[in-house]
Amino acid sequence: MTSIGLLSDTHSYLPESVFHHFKEVDEIWHAGDIGNIEVADALEKFKPLRAICGNIDGHELRVRYPEHLIFEVENVKILMMHIGGYPPKYNAESKLFIQQHKPDIFICGHSHILKVMPDTLNNLLHINPGACGKQGWHKVSTLIRFEITVGKIHKLEVIELSKM
Repeated sequence: MTSIGLLSDTHSYLPESVFHHFKEVDEIWHAGDIGNIEVADALEKFKPLRAICGNIDGHELRVRYPEHLIFEVENVKILMMHIGGYPPKYNAESKLFIQQHKPDIFICGHSHILKVMPDTLNNLLHINPGACGKQGWHKVSTLIRFEITVGKIHKLEVIELSKM
């Protein structure tokens, strides 16, 4: 079993409560728009971090993190990109990656809109953790926590941090 803490769109702000909510996870995944290297460093010092850069991330973050990640955890294939869209309206790049790699989970950020929804056409779970930072038009900062055990995703929970 691997427990995951998922966040996105911190935009250079990392709430202290993230460390409390993610204290029991095995890995943290950040779906882009980290904002600054200090946020990335703080997360990396706390737990193993898998991250991608987002559209606001500068050179220092872009040399450290790729634009997309494809990896497996517990026999579950994950595709993570910052700008992805939603089922069935993915952007062209996301559609191509989904068709090529056939992930079990597709994770994106960017919209600041939390969504967890099945995509039956592509046989995957789409997850956008919303936004964790202060910048943006979202009304509530959010995180997601879940577990993966030998091909199954379970115990997925949405965590609301604060109202904006």
